[in-house]
Amino acid sequence: MLRYWTAGESHGKALVALVDGFPAGLEVRLEPIDAELRRRQGGYGRGARQRMETDQVEILTGLWRGRSIGSPITLVVYNKDVRLDQLDDLERPRPGHGDLSGAMKYLGSIRGVLERASARETTVRVAVGALAKQLLEVFGIHAFGYVVQVGPICYPEAEGRLEELRARRDASALYSLHPDKDGPAQEMIDLCRREGDTLGGVVEVRVEGVPFGLGSHAQWDRKLDGRLAQAVMSIQAIKGVEIGLGFEAARRRGSEVHDPIHYDPSQADAPCLGFVRPTNHAGGLEGGMTNAQPIVLRAAMKPISTLARPLASVNLRTRQPQEAAYERSDVCAVSAASVIVENVVAFEVARALVEKFGGDSLAEMQARWRQFHQMAAQVGRQGS
Repeated sequence: MLRYWTAGESHGKALVALVDGFPAGLEVRLEPIDAELRRRQGGYGRGARQRMETDQVEILTGLWRGRSIGSPITLVVYNKDVRLDQLDDLERPRPGHGDLSGAMKYLGSIRGVLERASARETTVRVAVGALAKQLLEVFGIHAFGYVVQVGPICYPEAEGRLEELRARRDASALYSLHPDKDGPAQEMIDLCRREGDTLGGVVEVRVEGVPFGLGSHAQWDRKLDGRLAQAVMSIQAIKGVEIGLGFEAARRRGSEVHDPIHYDPSQADAPCLGFVRPTNHAGGLEGGMTNAQPIVLRAAMKPISTLARPLASVNLRTRQPQEAAYERSDVCAVSAASVIVENVVAFEVARALVEKFGGDSLAEMQARWRQFHQMAAQVGRQGS
């Protein structure tokens, strides 16, 4: 089983991830991981912490001469702003954070909760996803995330080849697919900054090149759509996830929702094995399994909870009304969220890929991948 854990505090020495079950034999490159870490730190509306840190990954274990060896891989990103022991506790919990709930749960300090609950933890989740994407690339699978909404401002849909869309996203200050339409969203972010407020939005991730059969219908906890939703909902500030049409499917008739199946012999060698759909309302998942269409997932991010103009709170020591505490924060981190969601989704797809095709070694996975597609291409031709 491919899995990972993270450790570390926002102002501690480092953030650490331990990846277990990664197959042996993959040449691991650091630059693609660092590139994703840089993207996570970017985007219009970020705060001072991102200008202070220069996130880079170091791999401590699990490689020999640059290749994975099947043992646990340890990734570490060192913090520059290391002052955990010098920071005071907070007495005024911040609405929207885990401050009050955590202090009650652990019968302790707010500081002990907020340092771990901080979105700084997603640094190593991005690193883990960027590692997983190197495995996916071997099989022609690519995850791609971007912003589709900032506050009430929605971007139109965009079409084009993956390379073209990636270039457009990377030219956007907000990681949208329409850099020429970023102006109104940037103006709204600037307004929120002046007013001491924050802004959320919606991000979308597409995963191209996915084969049939990742995930399972057989048990509730093995359904890939459920696993994707859980992984994405675990990201700080994410409050909603939908796949394919999502909530829109509830407003339509079945004939307007489900994707017809056709066969195109010219695509018999593609991951879809020739079975094509004129639409992809299911978002690439049916019955808890991938159906060889692109996975399409959206996540809604609430506005950052820390406000420069604080909301009402209560002093935990005196029990008297008081404004919430303020710790430096972003105004809008939707761009960063698109990077985080992209990499979290990539890891879950990689995990399902390892389960489907065996994870001891890359060579074993490749052999089983070829064998599966040869056998799947024959399904139905000779009867059961």
